[in-house]
Amino acid sequence: MNFDLLIPITLFASIAYSIKAVVDAYTRRRIIESRGSEELVRSLLEGEATRRRLAALQWGSVCLALAGGFGLVELTGADRVTPGVIALLLGATGLGNLAYYALERKLK
Repeated sequence: MNFDLLIPITLFASIAYSIKAVVDAYTRRRIIESRGSEELVRSLLEGEATRRRLAALQWGSVCLALAGGFGLVELTGADRVTPGVIALLLGATGLGNLAYYALERKLK
């Protein structure tokens, strides 16, 4: 694997995530400082907690489905990237997202 390429990608992702976190925190702070109603602040914080929980559920279901897809690739003995392998992994990703959708609908 070419680690020279991995370092700039990781750096870019870290900077993008840091900017997002700062902007989100600034927005929350502005809402709280604007003397918004207590109900508005409470709903904002509860909505954020729900969003985080559902994001963890989504990533968990997609990663679990992808792990199954990679397992199937290994079981088939594919040693090269072919359209069939890519289709299997994309299908696993789609199934993970559908599983997340079904789980989210059940939780509501």
